[in-house]
Amino acid sequence: MHTILVTGGCGFIGSNFIRYLLAESGFDGCVVNLDKLTYAGNPENLAGVEERFAGRYRFVKGDICDAALVRETLRRHRIDAICHFAAESHVDRSIVGPGAFIETNVQGTFTLLEAAREHAAALSLFHHVSTDEVYGSLGPEGYFTEETPYRPNSPYSASKAASDHLVRAYHHTYDLPVTVSNCSNNYGPYQFPEKLIPLMILNAAEGKPLPVYGQGRNVRDWLHVADHCRAVWAVMQRGRRGETYAVGGRCEMVNLDTVQLICDLLDEMLPGDGRGPRRRLIGFVKDRPGHDLRYAIDCRKIEAELGWRPLETFESGLRKTIRWYLDNREWVSRVQSGEYQRWIAQQYHQS
Repeated sequence: MHTILVTGGCGFIGSNFIRYLLAESGFDGCVVNLDKLTYAGNPENLAGVEERFAGRYRFVKGDICDAALVRETLRRHRIDAICHFAAESHVDRSIVGPGAFIETNVQGTFTLLEAAREHAAALSLFHHVSTDEVYGSLGPEGYFTEETPYRPNSPYSASKAASDHLVRAYHHTYDLPVTVSNCSNNYGPYQFPEKLIPLMILNAAEGKPLPVYGQGRNVRDWLHVADHCRAVWAVMQRGRRGETYAVGGRCEMVNLDTVQLICDLLDEMLPGDGRGPRRRLIGFVKDRPGHDLRYAIDCRKIEAELGWRPLETFESGLRKTIRWYLDNREWVSRVQSGEYQRWIAQQYHQS
């Protein structure tokens, strides 16, 4: 791999991956970032990258649904590998407006695959980044594996399931060299403040209410974005073509416990206003429609085959994440200055 196309590279995970790829992975080639710059795609997430890695980073503004642009990007930049992050990713937004999720996640992936098929002679890999939400909801026991049947329960997860199936179909039908990874919930720097962890960090830091769905008993397996980036690169380098790899953080947490831990760490790291512990800010709101009870990933396959393991515990990763948001208030202010502005306050709010 000499020139990698990263779709959605200005988003949360994509921007972290580009930074990792250029600065830490040992990759010495070029990265081309194709991003539409929706509300969650922010060029500031990659501030300084073009200057620091002169000649190794290029940005193309555009939509993955634009077939002519995608084909031209592959040809002009001599792309020989694709890492596909670009997606509408917020479950709550998919409940309110599912159309954008079908267009980007299904039609956009199809458009990329068609362009990749035309470009196949030069392409060594199409890696597709997906989610554990395609598997539906777990009960109190058991784990998702690469063999778990798909049972998506939201428009978002259904659109990602469709894109997963398309990628596998292009491998089996057209022999396109693909890999797929399905990850658990990510957290870390540069995450747009609509998701649970950054939302709760920012609200708690500002003394605002902390609304928790239902009774807060839903369980998520948290994966620090740096660990996820290492996993994606391991799959791209050493993963078997046509295979799927489940990536989890081994950090299962009840949502209420997660919010309480954020409060406790903030009380320690940012002493409050004297009105008492931040746990007092927690309140319960009507549950989200179709809210999956529990996600948890068995990541033994990627550990055994590729030697990857998560390095962050939940507390270590959460401390780093809280510190990043406290130290980057200007970034937060700027990304919230547009149409969104913590839209969740009146609608839905968690991942």
